[in-house]
Amino acid sequence: MLDRLQIIKQKFDEVSDLIIQPDIIADQKRYVQLNKEYKDLKALVEKREEYLNVTGNLKEAQDIIADGSDAEMVEMARMQLDEAKERLPQLEDEIKFMLIPKDPEDAKNVMVEIRAGTGGDEASIFAGDLYRMYTKYCESKGWKTSVVDISEGTSGGFKEIIFEVTGEDVYGTLKFEAGVHRVQRVPQTETQGRIHTSAATVMVLPEAEEFDVQIDMNDVRIDLFCSSGPGGQSVNTTKSAVRMTHIPTGLVAQCQDEKSQHKNKDKALQVLRSRLYEMELAKKQEEDAAKRNSQVSSGDRSAKIRTYNYPQGRVTDHRIGLTLYDLDGVMNGNIQKLIDELQLVNNTEKLKETEVY
Repeated sequence: MLDRLQIIKQKFDEVSDLIIQPDIIADQKRYVQLNKEYKDLKALVEKREEYLNVTGNLKEAQDIIADGSDAEMVEMARMQLDEAKERLPQLEDEIKFMLIPKDPEDAKNVMVEIRAGTGGDEASIFAGDLYRMYTKYCESKGWKTSVVDISEGTSGGFKEIIFEVTGEDVYGTLKFEAGVHRVQRVPQTETQGRIHTSAATVMVLPEAEEFDVQIDMNDVRIDLFCSSGPGGQSVNTTKSAVRMTHIPTGLVAQCQDEKSQHKNKDKALQVLRSRLYEMELAKKQEEDAAKRNSQVSSGDRSAKIRTYNYPQGRVTDHRIGLTLYDLDGVMNGNIQKLIDELQLVNNTEKLKETEVY
């Protein structure tokens, strides 16, 4: 392990030198990549320092105990030895997981799309509940959310809502939320008190930079229309809302959240770029998942990934068989436990694959 950490230290020193070179700073794409690499390597270099300190303490304690000439020093050395022996395996595990190659997409911001599925009005209400859950979670992480496009349900919630999330390692954290979410509860519209099952689909698209996806604007049809609100009423009389259709793929993106047509165009193009990028990424993820028979692939949009059961107050993630009896907490944005477990399973699979053990 020390050999690998020494190589990382050398790499860190190289990147530290490169990142201050004027020609690198002038190349935005290269500079962004190196900045991310610097940050990741810095975390590993700090772990290396701790590892060297702990192994040094272990060796020092063993030497004092072996010498045995000073009883008081021996007693202190035994305590130091116990602490080092307890910390070392934990530290080795932390380093092993940090050595797993990271997906370059993980650091990206995302576009999250929530669509009501089967279940009529209740599905729209549930889509609204999921939106609230994610925005509360993002708030707890210090991330910013911004609505891009919205289609409200007739009895509350949303038929569809698209929002942007910006922050640190957003895609790496949220990517396993993609899939079909089911809810089992008595709908507000149900008079007989019967439990219904409804569903909503969540998509998490890594936000593509201009240098990730090149779009030929000759391949894009742009339609302008008036923004509309609940009940289809016109919110404004100017054609500020924008719909973009990518003719080669048939992908459509629209934005009507901003009052400015120019801003809506920028946002719609951002969504279109992210959808094109995600389309290619989904193919790659499915191939990677098939290779290692992954439980937590983020590529399959049709997979039923989670059930929110209101009568029993439980949430079950079907991919990893995890059930939490904290439905209220989860719906209020407390989803970190679910995300941690999904990331752990994914990292363990990758760890086996890279044969770090």
